[in-house]
Amino acid sequence: MRFTSTVLANAILSLGLAGSAAAAEQVDLLVQNGVIYDGSGGNPIKGDVAVRGGRVVAVGKLTDYQAKQKVDAKGLAVAPGFINTLSWANESLIYDGRGMSDIKQGVTLEIFGEGTSMGPVNGTIREEMLKTQGDIRYDITWTTLGEYLEYLTKRGVSPNVASFIGAATVRQHEIGFANRAPTPAELGRMQELVRQAMREGALGVGSSLIYAPGNYAKTDELIAITKAAGEYGGAYISHMRSEGDRFLEALDELLQIAREANVPAQVYHLKAAGKKNWPKMQQAIDKIEAARKSGLKITADMYAYTAGATGLDAAMPTWVQEGGIDDWVARLKKPEIRARVLKEMRDPNAGFESLLQAAGSADKVLLIGFKTDKLKPLTGKTLAEVAKMRGVSPEDAAIDLVIEDHTRIGAAYFLMSEENVKLGLSQPWVAIDSDAEAPAPEGPFLLSNPHPRSYGTFARFLGHYVRDQKVATLQDAIRRMTSLPAETFKLTNRGCLKKECYADIVVFDPATIKDHATFEKPHQYATGVQHVFVNGVQVLRDGEHTGAKPGQFVRGPGYKKGS
Repeated sequence: MRFTSTVLANAILSLGLAGSAAAAEQVDLLVQNGVIYDGSGGNPIKGDVAVRGGRVVAVGKLTDYQAKQKVDAKGLAVAPGFINTLSWANESLIYDGRGMSDIKQGVTLEIFGEGTSMGPVNGTIREEMLKTQGDIRYDITWTTLGEYLEYLTKRGVSPNVASFIGAATVRQHEIGFANRAPTPAELGRMQELVRQAMREGALGVGSSLIYAPGNYAKTDELIAITKAAGEYGGAYISHMRSEGDRFLEALDELLQIAREANVPAQVYHLKAAGKKNWPKMQQAIDKIEAARKSGLKITADMYAYTAGATGLDAAMPTWVQEGGIDDWVARLKKPEIRARVLKEMRDPNAGFESLLQAAGSADKVLLIGFKTDKLKPLTGKTLAEVAKMRGVSPEDAAIDLVIEDHTRIGAAYFLMSEENVKLGLSQPWVAIDSDAEAPAPEGPFLLSNPHPRSYGTFARFLGHYVRDQKVATLQDAIRRMTSLPAETFKLTNRGCLKKECYADIVVFDPATIKDHATFEKPHQYATGVQHVFVNGVQVLRDGEHTGAKPGQFVRGPGYKKGS
């Protein structure tokens, strides 16, 4: 056969095109033309992110890639998905696995375990959990923390999930609600529960030391169970014994636990509560800085608001709460005990962490969550308003409400100064948390008023505080919501955008991201996040949920398959 020059040229061109097509790498997803913040805190680059099999395979100017799905991120920031270091979505995700309020802010990992955790569960814990459920009702079919997290992901959740094991849960498992030290045998069993949880994938031990029964634990007990977590690379994280009058002493306890257990430690929702304690915020920061320089791995997290939210239990002495909700209510009904509780609630030196005292007055305590229908109309009123309506003192009103509702009752306490919020959020070792569930403005979620942080804390941090108040650069803010917690808790290949990282990705507009939830109207989504991917699967497209639930159980450093 004779080839003409034209035929030969066409053959060479055809071979070239075939070679070019063969060279183009096939991927599942290309996020193109974005401003990429890789989570390291370094300067952003313009370019693309390629994803295959749920992992990032390349980042940069990617011209030789073919993708099943392409997303144009021109003019938008592309970052690792945000990590919520203190989430209470452990129940809300059972009802609604979409995690709407957080997904719409770019959160791709929810971390549970502030003091209490969803496992281990025995008969008495199960009974108490069922008794104290609020608007969301569910059965408890698991016994260990790992089984709960597997249950959640099998049901289907949009964000990834992880958890610390709760120090109070471990204590309750072996001691119940008794206010005493564990025996050596009980402490040994508590340590073994921690070890089992670590082998299942827990991140470490989480404590919450102003509430019963966690408050009953002494420092040596906390050191012992944290050492058990440390054997598997776990961390310690704590709502400290005080954020008010004994704030600095409580911080010393956390540092002692970190030092003696030889683990990293994190302060939950760093704050100086109560006006007289506001000057302590800088002192606490200085103390943490000194500890870090000495070699301790100490970090903190915060939500971007001047009010906290918890229950009316935080306005009462912990001794009256011993035994759980039934015993607590029964005691409050006894006139002589009620009189003692009232006296201590009004005494600024009563020796317990009273958030009512820290708030300064009952008009700074907002009632936001009731269980019984007859009390739900009080939602959104202050404790002062309810006391006036009933013609009683605020302390009497609080006691009566707990008795009538047979719950701790959700309440927001206005405790912090705006200056201290900005000071804390400006620290390079402070991550971000919501300290809240992940609701949607529908169904049972509308039966209570959450703290607006449920819908807005990440957007508020990026919009109000980073963009408008300049508390941090955008690249450092993103680092603190991504690689900082991932590295602190040893979450391999999370919180990053580079080769081999899990493809948890958020695409958002730094110029417009904004929170809209308020205390008066808390059920309002944040805006500005356009697209969210979890393990390479799109869960948010153009600001709307896709219905996908690709969330995984993110296991900690001690995970051993089959444990």
